[in-house]
Amino acid sequence: MIISYSKGKADDNMPESILVKLTGIVRSHPWWQARAELTLALLCQLGIEPPARVLDVGCGWGVTLEALESRGYSVVGLDVSRRTLERIDRPDRTLIEADITQPLPDEIEPFDVVLALDVIEHLDDDRQAIQRLAPLVTPRGRAIVSVPALPALFTEFDAIQGHRRHYLPETLQEAFRDTGLVVERILWWGAWLVPILKWQRSLTRGRRGESTEDAYRRYLRLPPWPLPRLFRAAFALEKSRTLRANLRTGTSLFAIARPIATRQHGSCGGSEQQSSGSTGDHPWPR
Repeated sequence: MIISYSKGKADDNMPESILVKLTGIVRSHPWWQARAELTLALLCQLGIEPPARVLDVGCGWGVTLEALESRGYSVVGLDVSRRTLERIDRPDRTLIEADITQPLPDEIEPFDVVLALDVIEHLDDDRQAIQRLAPLVTPRGRAIVSVPALPALFTEFDAIQGHRRHYLPETLQEAFRDTGLVVERILWWGAWLVPILKWQRSLTRGRRGESTEDAYRRYLRLPPWPLPRLFRAAFALEKSRTLRANLRTGTSLFAIARPIATRQHGSCGGSEQQSSGSTGDHPWPR
């Protein structure tokens, strides 16, 4: 079921044709699978257990959404791309078509977790986007925001994806200023990838006559077996270091934030469901 709250131009963030045509490649790619696994591990570390309610903003190809569903979380996916949502739609799933550069409805009941994984770097005003998501987090809930790291790694691949910027910890922290959310921790992820990407992207340049879609395929192309298996193993080994905040560099940053004004008591995954403007009439699964 797809609920439409607002319509935006998906191509302003990333060409919608790429989102749709390359679904199969992305869903099987080690990077997206590893990011979903890290997200599940973060929720476990935070003590947010199923059936906690999760809003996956920018759910895209549905990799993280399906990983959360498989663990028993009650998940709602939100994306600006209607065509992408239609590809992952099914009767028992709630999906939202909405543009977070526009105001969101006041009556949305907040969630235990709001995810915005690799979303805000696509937007001109990242702080405004976080400010709009802040009321959707329960008083004892968390927001988890991930972004590409290290401005030196910004290349044509980022331009193809519609990225406006890469981040450092201080610039990601700044994006949360005066939003209603306060950052508890910022974690690096993908340290083992940094030298590989620096080498790869120093060699790769746009090719004459190459379409945007073909360029994106080229960047996502994996080396021959068994290297993809080694990639998965490297992500798995690094996950615990990320969770312990032992990394000092990486290709991504994760910010874990909470509402500034918290209320007392409420069990994990069953936080108080009150916030200003929320009502009991809502389409969200519970």
